[in-house]
Amino acid sequence: MTFDLRARLEQRRAADLYRQRPLLQSPQGPEVVVDGQALLAFCSNDYLGLANHPEVIAAWRAGAERWGVGGGASHLVVGHSTPHHELEEALAAFTGRPRALLFTTGYMANLGAVTALVGQGDTVLQDRLNHASLLDAGLLSGARFSRYLHNDADSLDKRLGKAEGNTLVVTDGVFSMDGDIADLPELVTRARSKGAWLMVDDAHGFGTLGRHGGGVAEHFGLGLEDLPVLVGTLGKAFGTAGAFVAGSEDLIESLVQFARPYIYTTSQPPALACATLKSLSLLRDEHWRREHLAALIAQFRRGAEAIGLQLMDSFTPIQPILIGDAGRAMQLSRMLRERGLLVTAIRPPTVPAGSARLRVTLTAAHSPAQVQLLLNALAECYPLLEPVDA
Repeated sequence: MTFDLRARLEQRRAADLYRQRPLLQSPQGPEVVVDGQALLAFCSNDYLGLANHPEVIAAWRAGAERWGVGGGASHLVVGHSTPHHELEEALAAFTGRPRALLFTTGYMANLGAVTALVGQGDTVLQDRLNHASLLDAGLLSGARFSRYLHNDADSLDKRLGKAEGNTLVVTDGVFSMDGDIADLPELVTRARSKGAWLMVDDAHGFGTLGRHGGGVAEHFGLGLEDLPVLVGTLGKAFGTAGAFVAGSEDLIESLVQFARPYIYTTSQPPALACATLKSLSLLRDEHWRREHLAALIAQFRRGAEAIGLQLMDSFTPIQPILIGDAGRAMQLSRMLRERGLLVTAIRPPTVPAGSARLRVTLTAAHSPAQVQLLLNALAECYPLLEPVDA
């Protein structure tokens, strides 16, 4: 018996689900070069336009001069450098939590937190539309794993009533493919009434939500007692790379002792922590970035609704245009690219079957004129889409 990998790949291609990596040949920004073509991009998670910010680059360069370019070892051996420690302290202060812990990626942060907190005999309950890293963490934990209906507190309540052992409720803060926000105040109430802990992965909320960019916790005014486990990534609005978990002293010490993706991974380059400290300062203090971004979001939604596009319930930088059929979503993406615009088609299994979409993301580096170019192209291309049964 052999693995018939080619047949498997051909099946994916025939279903319009085959994925290919575009080759970025320029820094992150609205204007990029991809596969040799100059394009105006609306598909980056660099929400505040910090990934190519000159002050962040200068901080990385200075950090490399002072600390070198490699972490060298895991944090628990000899890889925990002064910049790492300073960044953890700054992130703790930023989130209003006693401590924060750095992870190499958001995927690792979610795997580490969930698997360190629950195991056999426990229960983990997750929103049906959670990110893949959260779902994988729930499966790997060995705990009893169940998914409740999307953003449905009553559905969660039914599962909480059957929970056993320590119970962890896990949700995205901002859902990455729909752009909507978890109803955290209601989830807090339901979880606390059953003695469960709430964990939120706020990868897409940090930087974009809250007066100071503190994400969904700041947006809803949720403290440590309401939200014991708060996860954030640094590769989106922060513009750098990595992730962190913020929480109590006991939580962070437990992760240091039991989170395998933390214990057995080489630390980030210290220079990266230096760059992130600068991006955190810009994110926190330059309110105009969030104000400008909010204006662009409002502009896009008004224009898209006038065209007749089917938008989703989102006031975040994630503005999906629901198409349904994967082939039609790919067709619209191709037509936009022919006109110099890069907007990624998102298809199953990333989203449920029948809900393929174009995932438009707006950033503070975009201009109103660039958003209008996108709207003009959508107005031209959308009516040209082939019918589903053509």
